[in-house]
Amino acid sequence: PNGLRVIVSPDHTAPVVALNLWYDVGSRDEEPGATGFAHLFEHVMFQGSAHVASGEHLEAMQAAGASVNATTWFDRTNYFETVPIGALDLALWLEADRLATLPVALTQDNLDNQRDVVKEEKRQRYDNVPYGDVFEHVLSLVFPADHEYGHTVIGSMADLDAASLDSARRFFEAYYHPGNCVL
Repeated sequence: PNGLRVIVSPDHTAPVVALNLWYDVGSRDEEPGATGFAHLFEHVMFQGSAHVASGEHLEAMQAAGASVNATTWFDRTNYFETVPIGALDLALWLEADRLATLPVALTQDNLDNQRDVVKEEKRQRYDNVPYGDVFEHVLSLVFPADHEYGHTVIGSMADLDAASLDSARRFFEAYYHPGNCVL
């Protein structure tokens, strides 16, 4: 009833479960002056929720023997986990809690921390490596600046600096809901 689409593909030959949550949000959904928000949220989603303190999401999953990661692209953001079968309930509860309550737990410190992580990632992958700006140049040759694919997924430093707690909460509420997700 809430719009969440669930696809189950059982394979009883392995004692693990692979969870993959795909949200229909990527850099194409960002407003001018707010580039990098989709990727920033990929990081913010691990900062806690109403019932899980900052850092505890990853700690709980790793303690259960899970591997966890996420990626963002133009058209989607996905969170994926491989967990031992006995940790499936934990993984589903953690995902449900952060989807339902992340804005309650989102603080300026958490936002600032993850903004700094993303900015450092931009420096390491784009700004301070040979040919790191090639993709940005290719995008500018292929798409007009105002096109939804006209900027890199990681965004600009100025836009990341301008991200506020209110704008982050609005972004979450617009895109992180069950009707915009496939599990």
